Amino acid sequence: MKIVDFHCDTISQLYDIRQKGEDIHLRQNRLHLDIEKMKKGDYMLQVFASYVDLGSNDKPLESCLSYIDLLYNEVQKNKDDIGIVYTYEDIMTNIEKNRISALLSIEEGGVCKGNLSLLRNFYRLGVRMMTLTWNYDNELAYPNGYFYNEEKNERKGLKEKGLEFINEMEQLGMIIDVSHLSDDGIYDVYNNTTKPFIASHSNARNICSHQRNLTDDMIKKIGDRGGIIGINFYSLFLNDNYKFNDISKIDDIINHMKYISNKGGIDCVGIGSDFDGIDCLLEFENSSNMQLIYDKMQKLGFREEDIEKIFYKNALRLFKEVL
Repeated sequence: MKIVDFHCDTISQLYDIRQKGEDIHLRQNRLHLDIEKMKKGDYMLQVFASYVDLGSNDKPLESCLSYIDLLYNEVQKNKDDIGIVYTYEDIMTNIEKNRISALLSIEEGGVCKGNLSLLRNFYRLGVRMMTLTWNYDNELAYPNGYFYNEEKNERKGLKEKGLEFINEMEQLGMIIDVSHLSDDGIYDVYNNTTKPFIASHSNARNICSHQRNLTDDMIKKIGDRGGIIGINFYSLFLNDNYKFNDISKIDDIINHMKYISNKGGIDCVGIGSDFDGIDCLLEFENSSNMQLIYDKMQKLGFREEDIEKIFYKNALRLFKEVL
């Protein structure tokens, strides 16, 4: 079964590990995801996030550019197996050539410093998706919780610059990603846009009450707009009974798929693993074994056409409409 995954932090991890002196590459490594694992897992497309932690990084723009540069270099070295895509047509071309597609995203809109020219230049560099925040407020918006405490920001929406950014992103054809965004921020995106937007790596709050997850009404609104919610594999976002570092289970991942499908429609469900951005163990270990999720869904009686939608067809439909 082909796979489109809306979120991983692999490139940022590769960069940080290299900075510590280890010779590590995208071709094959010890992380959740590499080219060999994706080939074994039958990947069609992976969204590679340039993840930037504003709380610990005093040069966020430079870091983001370094991550993007690293991805381009790694893809160039493996161009027979993987290619960066900018349009839906590029994805189709890679499918014909039996190449994995790599789509660039940014996880932290604060790297743009509220400057629309930086946003446009990131688009020119190939970025086709961006979260407005990570776990800190910035010039655009507020997160749904700060990284180092439990303070919540549900009632803080987009800032004025954030409204300008989502308008520009729609004009450019850059997908708006509301994962990490405050509750009111998500509603501000819904009320001030017309195109589908995504929550690249978020789950259902009614199953797991973590503030990073989405309410039923948010799920419905994302579905009504034609957007997609990528199911996050992090144990703390899957089940309230999980503790830090508990193993993420396939059954819990599928429970969120079923729940979100029931609330927002089958067309709004996707995969957003957060590979190499999560520190828990996985029942299926890494990206090479994603077919174990497919096997379990088959055993549970999912229709083949619904599995196909969740694994890749919903994503292709959105890319065709937005990119």
